[in-house]
Amino acid sequence: MVARTDEVTRADGSTYRRAGTGPALVLVHGYLGGAAQWQNEFERLSDSFDVIAPDLPGYGNAAAAGCIDRIEGFAHHLAGLVDELGIGRFCLLGHSMGGMIAQEFAAQFSDRVEKLILYGTGPLGLMPDRFEPLDVSRRRLAEDGVACTIRRIGATWFRDGDAAPGFNLVASLGAQAKEPAAQAGLDAMSHWDGRAALARISMPSLVLWGDGDQSYRWPQVEALWRGLPDSKLAVIPGTAHAAHLEKSTLFQAVVRDFL
Repeated sequence: MVARTDEVTRADGSTYRRAGTGPALVLVHGYLGGAAQWQNEFERLSDSFDVIAPDLPGYGNAAAAGCIDRIEGFAHHLAGLVDELGIGRFCLLGHSMGGMIAQEFAAQFSDRVEKLILYGTGPLGLMPDRFEPLDVSRRRLAEDGVACTIRRIGATWFRDGDAAPGFNLVASLGAQAKEPAAQAGLDAMSHWDGRAALARISMPSLVLWGDGDQSYRWPQVEALWRGLPDSKLAVIPGTAHAAHLEKSTLFQAVVRDFL
């Protein structure tokens, strides 16, 4: 039986979804993402976990909640949410930009994180060898707008591009963001470097990667995996940056096995 998923709006206008019972598992989406991208995880993991997924300020259903332009600011926003919910220690999964936020949170609040999953991400926000430099994304966002940008960028997140079954979800979810929040997210990533903090992230960690990811190439993933004191690596073949939508059953099996 699938637990009911509740959506809650906080006093600051940000939102989160929650379902299930058991140890807390917090899912943090990436750039132009949102809590709705985790629906499969809510359906299949809420039998064993108290699954919580925020819409980061400026994204998804929190598009009107202002915006944050530094990864450190997102990490403190996450700390405020788990404090508000009365959650002490929990498992944390971050995807893409959300993986940067998860790294920053784990480095600053290491006593709060039981286990850490860093998915489709790396330790440097500039993302060397990304399909395009962040400055190009910034310029094209200003020229084309958010809706066109998420369709163009989102197509690179799937091995089958815009023909992938999960593409329309990504495109509609990303289009909810306003341009200032989209630009602020690019600024947040471009100013963040988590490499020096990796040695402080001492909890058991899983680095999870799709072998066709065009945002984070293998050298960044390897640097993350080897730089963490207690880490495992899982590679999901035949997927790109959105493995949780491309091969959701396999993705959830890997997550569940690690947790």
